[in-house]
Amino acid sequence: MKKILALVLVLAMVAALFVGCTGTEGNTSDMKVAMITDYGDITDESFNQATYEGAKEWCEANNVDFTYYKPTGDSTAERVAMIDKAVAEGYNVLLMPGFAFAGAIVETVENYPDVKYVALDVSEYDLQDAKGTAADFSWKYPANLYSAVYQEELAGYMAGVAAVKLGYTKIGYLGGMAVPAVVRYGYGFVQGVNDAAKELGIVDQIELKYVYGNQFYGDSDILAYMDTWYAAGTEVVFACGGGIYTSAADAAKKVGGKVIGVDVDQAPTIDAKWTEGMTVTSAMKGLAATVKTLLGNIADGKFEGGKVETLGLVSENPTENYVQLPASTQWAEGKFTEDDYKALVAALYKGEIKVSADTENAPDVEIAVQYLGNIK
Repeated sequence: MKKILALVLVLAMVAALFVGCTGTEGNTSDMKVAMITDYGDITDESFNQATYEGAKEWCEANNVDFTYYKPTGDSTAERVAMIDKAVAEGYNVLLMPGFAFAGAIVETVENYPDVKYVALDVSEYDLQDAKGTAADFSWKYPANLYSAVYQEELAGYMAGVAAVKLGYTKIGYLGGMAVPAVVRYGYGFVQGVNDAAKELGIVDQIELKYVYGNQFYGDSDILAYMDTWYAAGTEVVFACGGGIYTSAADAAKKVGGKVIGVDVDQAPTIDAKWTEGMTVTSAMKGLAATVKTLLGNIADGKFEGGKVETLGLVSENPTENYVQLPASTQWAEGKFTEDDYKALVAALYKGEIKVSADTENAPDVEIAVQYLGNIK
């Protein structure tokens, strides 16, 4: 009996040791998650909102402390101030959406080696340029930094295919600033429009206008430009870049035109504010899915820092991927159905369809494309 009691005591002590270790990585008990907005708010209907909602949902489901910080202005110094504040208040997982964070990341990430930096859409070039090493990419990312970037060209391609197969032939692309992500969206869109037109045998019927607003918000100048497009017969515009879609939607409403959203499913927002049925589809990134996956990895002790990782297709099943079209897409029997979309995703996943991610050279296509530079 004494031997049995002794064995029980030893086992209890070993168990206690393991319990004492679970308060570190691999358990949510020591996680405190803070999101920092770039220069917008959590109601921006884009990056900030999608990141915030994904993080909030995961943290509430897992009883993890979560908050967000909004910089007082749009500068690296103000973003750094929010990072410092979050760390000072005990937050050890920081979520930062958007390329604007590059400077703040390189300035602070090595100061806080015990804080996990999770960046969304901050590319290698963004980081190396902010560090001053863009010429040779020599900066080695610290182990507490992970950034997810996306294959925007694939989401843009899907949206381009959908636009043509749903019957649109007079099409526009309105980009924000010509940063790599926006260019990949646009050039992917051009390739999708082209391939769908070739498949349908209507290459000669396609008119595609392509322009950048040179900013990430709409204004009277961009609205006037969009008014001209829609008045001249443009049927649908892929508005890609922050709040620039507002000018496309304002112009589309006047003539019963259509828009294509970006980054998140923008149909609920655009259709509610402008006209029901205005949004044909959206070229989406899985921002919320990324956040939830990464927070789960941190909780499970599987955080893989020290890198920038490109996310795209991981399955033939569209809903499991990090780039996709939303369920709100205006599917049409005999034109472009959900089954057609699934077949398209499967072909992309298997490599049967190739989409160029080149941002330096416009894609070689057969359709007529008018590249119009910058509005402003």
